[in-house]
Amino acid sequence: MTDYAVSHIGIAVKDLSEAIARYSLITGDDNPGVTQVDSQKAKVAIFKASSALGGPHGASIELVAPTSSGSPVARFLEKRGEGLHHVCLYVEDIEQKLAELKAAGVRLIDETPRSGAEGNKIAFVHPSGSSGVLIELEEMPK
Repeated sequence: MTDYAVSHIGIAVKDLSEAIARYSLITGDDNPGVTQVDSQKAKVAIFKASSALGGPHGASIELVAPTSSGSPVARFLEKRGEGLHHVCLYVEDIEQKLAELKAAGVRLIDETPRSGAEGNKIAFVHPSGSSGVLIELEEMPK
């Protein structure tokens, strides 16, 4: 049996402030963490799962908005509009997982990890390698 957990669900949005207001009503959280991710030309708002309902490791909701028309999220929004952008899974050792996927011929966007919105090591698996869904891998915080 393999251990994994969902870190978060990423949702692409055009207007971060409007989406924060909407998701604050949906989640009951009116104070999400907002972070600029310069490497992705994006700004994210993270709604943490309630500790009473599955946290602290319950899946969060991450709203992702572009800060530049040339960003990956802006291109996604142009092609597909707002909605599910990615699913992020925790892994214990991201370098090992990337090597395993590469050896199996899975198409990767990132062959080496980079720093994510919350400072953890992340990498993306190309949608063609995961049944059309963009998968983000995030190393489980120690």
